[in-house]
Amino acid sequence: MNEKTQPRTGIPTAELESRRERLLEHVRREDLAGYVLFDASYIQYFTSFNFLATERPVVFAQNAAGDMTVLVPEFEVERVRAETTFDRVESYPEYPGTEHPMRIFARVLAELGIKGSVGADQDGYPGILGYQGPSLGDATGSNITPLAVVIESMMMRKSENEIALIRESARWCEHAHRLLQEYTRPGATEAEASLRAGYEATLAMLQELGDRYGGQQASSDGVSAGYRGQIGRNAAIPHTFAGNIVFEPGDVLATVASSAKRASRRPPTRRAQWTNSSGLSRG
Repeated sequence: MNEKTQPRTGIPTAELESRRERLLEHVRREDLAGYVLFDASYIQYFTSFNFLATERPVVFAQNAAGDMTVLVPEFEVERVRAETTFDRVESYPEYPGTEHPMRIFARVLAELGIKGSVGADQDGYPGILGYQGPSLGDATGSNITPLAVVIESMMMRKSENEIALIRESARWCEHAHRLLQEYTRPGATEAEASLRAGYEATLAMLQELGDRYGGQQASSDGVSAGYRGQIGRNAAIPHTFAGNIVFEPGDVLATVASSAKRASRRPPTRRAQWTNSSGLSRG
């Protein structure tokens, strides 16, 4: 897997700034006071800040002048300050707490002048893991203009940096797929072949990239290749599930491979972001 050129493992700070400026241009044209993002993938796309979305809200906002703020649980503050260059890092004690986090964030937005007419990817934090709370409009008393369509249109057009990441992702998918072919033999099981291929490919990727990968892995991250149950007669069934099927001679096989994106625990200028081999990931 060694190549002469260094593989790209991050989005440059200048490109992140350009993404935010393009969104701000739309916000200003619509005469909005600023915008608010709740979706973890959108926040990562515009800032490279990565977090695990739970019932505890994490929210990013930027006013029309360009000032940024993020709201996080109190126990996340130290990490966020160390990993980002946000103008303001605001926090709340706990969810739901004695005062709901959205009420606290409403005051933060007012201090930044984000009130009246506000853009947002959605009108409030999504109901993740049982989250409940007031909508952004109710908490702030503002009129909310949806921005998700605008953001998705930005994400569909890939930059040269993103294309380089997709190619790097595909390189590791190819490696995992070759390993999958090696371990697919009559008598072996779907799980055995898939797990061995993904495990070995992920270790090879981490060894080659080292610190440039970052190592902030969730349970489903890394490189994977497998069958998802599409073996023998099941090969004709789209979007089926793995069943630990035993391979038999003559089986028709349909495979899938991916290399998940993940950001490193470093300042945004050195983050590692990944897209899957389809190029549709939000990296």
